[in-house]
Amino acid sequence: MALAPLVEPADELTVDEVRRYSRHLIIPDVGMAGQKRLKNAKVLVIGAGGLGSPALLYLAAAGVGTLGIIDFDTVDESNLQRQVIHGQSDIGKSKALSAKESVAEINPYVNVILHEERLDVDNVLDIFSGYDLILDGTDNFATRYLVNDAAVILGKPYVWGSIYRFEGQVSVFWAQEGPQYRDLYPEPPPPGMVPSCAEGGVLGVLCASIGSVMVNEAIKLITGIGDPLVGRLLVFDALEMRWTELKIRRDPNAEPPTELLEDYEAFCGVLSDDAAEAAADSTISVTTLAGWLKEREEGARDFVLVDVREPNEYEINKIPGSVLIPKGEFLAGSALGQLPQDKQVVLQCKSGARSAEVLAIVKGAGLEDAVHVGGGVVAWVNQIDPSQPSY
Repeated sequence: MALAPLVEPADELTVDEVRRYSRHLIIPDVGMAGQKRLKNAKVLVIGAGGLGSPALLYLAAAGVGTLGIIDFDTVDESNLQRQVIHGQSDIGKSKALSAKESVAEINPYVNVILHEERLDVDNVLDIFSGYDLILDGTDNFATRYLVNDAAVILGKPYVWGSIYRFEGQVSVFWAQEGPQYRDLYPEPPPPGMVPSCAEGGVLGVLCASIGSVMVNEAIKLITGIGDPLVGRLLVFDALEMRWTELKIRRDPNAEPPTELLEDYEAFCGVLSDDAAEAAADSTISVTTLAGWLKEREEGARDFVLVDVREPNEYEINKIPGSVLIPKGEFLAGSALGQLPQDKQVVLQCKSGARSAEVLAIVKGAGLEDAVHVGGGVVAWVNQIDPSQPSY
């Protein structure tokens, strides 16, 4: 059902604004009043990345008067496959600043506020308090739970989107009107169970599909038209080209959060306890690994270097002298028989998270001298062999 408009109308639209938004104004459900509400709205977009890029462009084009952008990252070449708000000349630039410049090209009547900082428990309530609506397109569970809890505490609605490979999800969470994110996901998944886009990949155009739906929901909330996705989860399968709607219900036994957690990273568990314990005193740097590889060539050291990434990742870049045994084979137990019993095992992945999880399995199987490479192939490319591509 339709909800009351989230924002009061601005006093007026200028002649230039009327010309610009004329295709909105002639829609009876939007009209002059709806466009004035958009002009008066203050919307915060968390992340100027895959989902934030199309969201910011369409929010600006729609005439949202104030856009906040929070992002502490810089534009990388690997972003350009999906983050369409940035261009080749923006590589190395602040994502927030790059996004602001693109918004200005789309609509010079939009006021853009930059928050070039990491969202955390110390600043989230202060930042959120200045906006009517939040759009969350982040790709990690710690930030998602942080956003939810802050929004519930402040009574703010927010539009949530998520993408992975060929699948996307969208919903609207507003504790005053329906479920919150914790009703959909009461607990974060086990560490390593759900890879991020950086590990699993994402079809670039999927960002446009999900980001545009997020903006559609934002416009509905601001203007009070249509039936927002409160209490509903929209799931998109790009391979099957199928949209599926699922109902989300409040947990009657759950108490809504009244204060923020001290550490959302710890709550979500970036690494399992076993992996963290295994890696505590069994992590080597890429510099150390480079020395070990040289010693192995000279016959002074013997070990096997195992890359636990997926085959398609191994085709992009690799540490010379490594052998590929994907993490899934360790989880299934089939990989342990492939490991030598008379050599030290050194494990590596993209960044060190997956190899730490495998390290716990290997140590549990009795190979106590096994180690893993902190920073993985990302650190190798950055520090040892920059001639290889990164991803």
